[in-house]
Amino acid sequence: MTQEGERAGVFVHASAEVSTGAAIGGGTKIWHQAQVREGAVLGKNVIVSKNVYIAPDVHIGNCCKIQNNVSIYTGVTVEDGVFLGPHVCFTNDRIPRAINDDGTQKAGDDWDITPTLVRYGASIGAHSVILPGVTIGRFAMVGAGSVVTHNVPDHGLFVGIPARLAGYVCRCGRRLQPVSEKEAHCSACGAQIVLGG
Repeated sequence: MTQEGERAGVFVHASAEVSTGAAIGGGTKIWHQAQVREGAVLGKNVIVSKNVYIAPDVHIGNCCKIQNNVSIYTGVTVEDGVFLGPHVCFTNDRIPRAINDDGTQKAGDDWDITPTLVRYGASIGAHSVILPGVTIGRFAMVGAGSVVTHNVPDHGLFVGIPARLAGYVCRCGRRLQPVSEKEAHCSACGAQIVLGG
């Protein structure tokens, strides 16, 4: 466990638990009661807020913001610039059980981890649940309280239980206006976005 100031250029609150086997990039801040496990890799300038859990071998890119009470389990990769709202929960086993079919307790090797990927610049709203095996596309946005059961396209706006495509959003986060089947325009920043590309 590390304490404040033990890693050059990294802030770790005294109440946080960060494994010495985790790699943490410069400028990263890890706040109250957060736990970062062995083998986790966090990039530069990541904000890990209060009570976040980052499991072994999770990869987090640069400049990500992870809000309070987020759970990120083994098998999840988060690219640069991703926002994870409060209480977001990633799952990693499609058929979870505490015991094997013979009644013995499952050990680490008994779990079937299914990888999940959150692409560059995506945002996931508060209290969302992300099922294993999905990819959330670049600059996609998942609405608060959604349950994501399948892939989200680049710039896709997904909402609901289960989450469904409700439109598209710009890099600036505003809703895009369709110009054609493959192109959309942002009236806020003026960007032209090619969809599905």
